[in-house]
Amino acid sequence: MTNNLEIKDLEKIAKRVRYKIVKMVGLAKSGHPGGSLSATDIIVALYFKIMNYSPDDPYKKDRDRFVLSKGHAAPALYAVLSELGIIEEEELWKLRRLEGKLQGHPSMDTPGVEICTGSLGQGFSASVGIALGCRLDKLNNYVYVLLGDGECQEGIVWEAAMAAAHYKLDNLIAFIDRNKLQIDGHTEDVMSLGDIKAKFEAFGWDVFEIDGHNFEEIINTVEKAKSMKNGKPKMIIAYTVKGKGVSFMENNVAFHGKAPNEEQLKQALEELKYE
Repeated sequence: MTNNLEIKDLEKIAKRVRYKIVKMVGLAKSGHPGGSLSATDIIVALYFKIMNYSPDDPYKKDRDRFVLSKGHAAPALYAVLSELGIIEEEELWKLRRLEGKLQGHPSMDTPGVEICTGSLGQGFSASVGIALGCRLDKLNNYVYVLLGDGECQEGIVWEAAMAAAHYKLDNLIAFIDRNKLQIDGHTEDVMSLGDIKAKFEAFGWDVFEIDGHNFEEIINTVEKAKSMKNGKPKMIIAYTVKGKGVSFMENNVAFHGKAPNEEQLKQALEELKYE
């Protein structure tokens, strides 16, 4: 993408993306703001700094691919695609409406969306197939996929993890949005993930742990992962804050899948106001 962007530029983009997330969910009166806000910095870093991806040719054969396995965070992806000019900004304000084009979860009918996701674990599993297909086509590219931490409670995730290691997919780089909250509460109370790093390592993955809101860490860790052509898929556990950027949403499980009311929306947009 635009590799000359500096960290301060990425931070400005991320703030605009968060503003758009809150506004579109607020106008829709439906959606998932918490996990969209926690995932924002990862998705911004990928599209604006890391990935080989051109908004002018979003379906170029040798492009890097991004799969949003935690499909309920679609507002974050839509907002980023609007920043790239792939989705018209006015479409954001029609999220989840019959007159709009943007569904509550990513659909391939939407420009820039690689695959339909939403059923937890499905996108991760598909990303393994996409990475294998890219390798069979002898493409020199990477497939990036973002999972939720609650999503890792699904059995399909571990089948996919096993397959990725079996096929030595070192062109697959995954992120876990480790905000430690899911719809029913704290992940460790609902179904403890235990030592998630050790688990993926046991399944044959190289694993890294980072601050998921630190652009420098995100970028440097991906570069390190790409340099390790050792036949192992890569997992980056990104520790994040659910609802990041909005004071009353941060670490508040109530906003996993609830839109702000009018008063809350006004406050949130004031907090996220940008120049």
